[in-house]
This record gives sequence, C-alpha cells and structure tokens, in this order.
Amino acid sequence: MLTGKKANLKDNEIKMTAQEILDRLLKLHAQYYAINTKDPAKPFQAEARFKIHGENYFLMKAAKFAEMNSNEHVFFALEDELDEDRLAQLDKRAWELCLERTEAKENHRNTDAILYIIAEHIDPEAEEMIQKLRHYKSYRFGLWGWNGYKIVAFERSSGKTISNRLGRPLKAFFANIC
Repeated sequence: MLTGKKANLKDNEIKMTAQEILDRLLKLHAQYYAINTKDPAKPFQAEARFKIHGENYFLMKAAKFAEMNSNEHVFFALEDELDEDRLAQLDKRAWELCLERTEAKENHRNTDAILYIIAEHIDPEAEEMIQKLRHYKSYRFGLWGWNGYKIVAFERSSGKTISNRLGRPLKAFFANIC
C-alpha cells in the first residue's frame, strides 16, 4: 500500500483526464518553448518549438570562434488506444516533420524531435515497439549537425510511462504532472 505523496500521485493519475495531463505538460513547456495548439500538424493535438543560438568569443566579440544553432520540435498526441499501427503513423509523421524543419548548414548543431503520447491504453506490442524506436541523421559527417529522436508514452489507466533510450530522462515530466 502506498502512503504519503506517492499515494496521492497514484490517485491523481487515475482521476486526471488525458486533456488535463496534456494541459499540464504544455504548461511545463511554455516557459521555454513556443507552443502551438491552434493549428498543429496533423495528427497531433499540439506542438512546441525551442530554438537557441549561441556564440563563443575570445576576449572580444570581434574574435568569435564558434557559433551554433540548436532546435527541438515537440509533438503531443492524445490516443484512446495505442496499437502498433497508430504508433507507426505518429512516429513516422513526427520524424518527417523534424527532417522537413531542419536547416542543416555550417552552424547547425542539432534539431531534435520529441514525441509525447498520452493514451488511455497501450498495447503490449506497442510498448515493445516504443522501447526500440530510434532515428538519427547526421549532416556532412556531423560537421553540419544532426537530428535525434526521443519518444515518451504515458498510459493513463495504469500510470505507466514508456520511452525509448533517449527519452528516459523525459519520463520524469509525467511524475511531476500527475
């Protein structure tokens, strides 16, 4: 039997709707990301974009020796039942959008895609598939940057969170939300 804060977290997971979980997840991202809930790419309910430009100097701005651009595109999906076919569709679309939005050039460091899926139920086959999903692309042997891919799925009915290897650090978001 769970006691204290963990018991309350478990109770909240069952009571919160998928939309409430999505709203809290978007609120966590709103401080650093530009959120788009009005016209996100289909089939997603929302998108978020993070962009940063950095420069390194030696003693003065005229002596710039490094410059880099880094981007993240985050896609949010709500599903009643997540099976292998639907997961494949969401995965393919998120990766395609990330590649389309990548501007690989000299100062490009990385453009990553993150896919969050909030589902009422996740099939066991889809769980296995999530853990094995991985995409990566480098440009000019990494000199012009790369694309990475993270996926995290949350099963609302059980409170279980599943991710691929790169998405493991993001699982904590769902512990903070619920």
